[in-house]
Parts: sequence; structure tokens; C-alpha cells
Amino acid sequence: MDWGTQALHEVIGFFGLGALLELVAADGYRALLSAEGAKALLYPVIPVLLVYELARALAQRRFKLEDYRVPLLTLVANRLIGALLSFGMVAACIALFQPYAPFQAEPSWYGLIYGYVVWEFAHFVYHYLAHKVRLLWCLHSTHHAPTAMNLSVNYAHLFLEAPYADIVRTTICILAGVSPPLLLLIMFIDGFWGQFIHLGEHALRDGRLGRLHRWVLTPAHHRVHHARNPLYMDTNFCNLLNIWDRAFGTYQPQREDISIEYGITRPMRPGSFLDAYLGEFVALARDVIAAPGLGNKLRYLLMPPGWSHDGRYKTALESKRDWLAQRQEAA
Repeated sequence: MDWGTQALHEVIGFFGLGALLELVAADGYRALLSAEGAKALLYPVIPVLLVYELARALAQRRFKLEDYRVPLLTLVANRLIGALLSFGMVAACIALFQPYAPFQAEPSWYGLIYGYVVWEFAHFVYHYLAHKVRLLWCLHSTHHAPTAMNLSVNYAHLFLEAPYADIVRTTICILAGVSPPLLLLIMFIDGFWGQFIHLGEHALRDGRLGRLHRWVLTPAHHRVHHARNPLYMDTNFCNLLNIWDRAFGTYQPQREDISIEYGITRPMRPGSFLDAYLGEFVALARDVIAAPGLGNKLRYLLMPPGWSHDGRYKTALESKRDWLAQRQEAA
């Protein structure tokens, strides 16, 4: 394969055009009326929106290379390292745990409702643990490292995070009776929405989507999730349905009086791919090495980010309590 063909292959892959071109070539444009055709039409939407977002930023002279450098370099790294890991984890979990499911919810309108509620719970569990267990936060922090919100943030993930996420979500769903075909349908829908909610202010200034924000998690909700403001940290863990955030007290709408500050609380080297990709592992290793006793070393692995044996750091919960107390005193 020559360089030109390889470049074309990468462009088609990035824009998700492969399935669309194959369907049209095999069955003509009629194939677009099928379920597979609808999926093939949706795949390119997010990459096209990303290009639109970039074009808008350039036209408005608000484009900053550092806003996109880390996510796009992470995309390249992940394509080279972990392309097959996520698929392998899903297949393994289905094979291991499906025999233990008490029933099978198949694709139907009521099956989809049941499956989606279960899926959102599974996603909440994975996402909550990724913020509350420091070792797991090291896998997830790359996604929160960018200091601006845009669709390229979709690609900012450590390659090991997807296998971890898929193990948790697939295991819970399969054990709860979500059949593999239904699970794959839900994963497709949720994957599309999970990418869409990273749409930045350049392309969608008000991310609340009108009245829709009362019923589902919108880009505005997810912007809050990516904030490092004390009130906003560790909120809005769900992806589409906000029922579990409301049930567990982690739901937080965007407030007009608090401007979002993106990124993580640890000081980072601006625009550094390696710091965003592996910096949390380095910081964790330093804390573990310096900690006195085996018990404290293990706690650094399992306690929330910000926990320290000597109180020199603050967890997100402690930071939020201090912020609320200061607001009350000021009032």
C-alpha cells in the first residue's frame, strides 16, 4: 500500500465513511433506509462537526493549537496501541458472563428502555470509580487534561481506559440480562451521544439544548463534568439519561454565575502530550514511594485523587465543602 492510499484509508477511517461506502457499493442508496444504513450515516457526523468546529474557531480567530494538540496526539497514540483491546474485552465479558444472566432482554421498545437504564447505571459505576479511585483516575485523567472543550476531546483517552470501561459496563449489562444484540445497539447510540456532548462553545455556544436539558444530559452538563471548579468537580457521571446522577446526588446543572475552568487541578506542563497521557501515573508513583508504611502506600492507590496521609492535598469533596463554606461566610 503506497503513502497516498494509506493516507486515504486513514481519512476514510477518521470520518467513519468505511461502512457507508461499503453499503452503497453493495446495495446502492436503498441500503441507507435500513438500520445499518442509519448507523452508517451517523458515524461521520461527529468528525464532520469537529471539522466544522475547527473552521468556526479559525473564522472567529479563536483557534488555539494547544486546545487540540493533546487530544489529537492521543488519538494517534491510541490508534497505534489499543485499536483491538476494547472489542476483545466486550467479547470476553459476553462469553464469560452471559450464561449467568437470569433472563435475556432482546431488542424491542421495552427492552431498549430496560437495557438503557441498566447501561446508564453501568456507565455511572465505571465513571464514578474512575473519579474516586486514584489508580483508575490515572486511566481517566487524560480525558480531563485538555483545558478547552471541543470535539477533539473525544479522542483524549489513555489506551487502557476503554478496556477497563468495557469490562465494567459489559459485565453489569450482561449479568442484568441485556442481550448482546441489544447491548451493541445501546453502545452505538450511547457512543454517538457521548461524542456529541463534547461539542464546544465555538460550535454551540449554549449547550443546554433548550428544554431538552431537563430530561437528558446535554453538552452544557458535560462541560460542567469537565470543569475543575470545586462546585462542578465529580458531577454528571451519566451519559444520556441523568436518572442515576439525580438518584445518587451527583447531578449539577451549569450555573450562570460560575464560569467553567477546564482541566485538572494538578499543575501541568502546557500542551504536553506526555504529561497529559502519563503524568498522573508519575505523580501517583512519587506519592506511593514517599508514603510511610504499606497501608498508606495502598491507600494512595485506592483512595480518591487528592487524598494524602499528611493532609497536604484535598479531594474534590473536601474542596467543594471548603468552597461552599466560604460562600456561606461571604453571604
